Amino acid sequence: MEKLNYTKYERARIIAARALQIAAGAKPLIKTKTTDPIKVAKLEFEKGVIPFKVLRRIER
Repeated sequence: MEKLNYTKYERARIIAARALQIAAGAKPLIKTKTTDPIKVAKLEFEKGVIPFKVLRRIER
């Protein structure tokens, strides 16, 4: 994931979506001792390994 300036809403949505995937059985993308999906998703976000893209609308 590129290092971008995400809004707090984008950050929350990315972490929540990834935590849901982990809770549903997806394997974590990083090695960690914790099994809490939210904590794992936050760590993945901080390391920049979540493969999500944020599409923003440009108002004209």
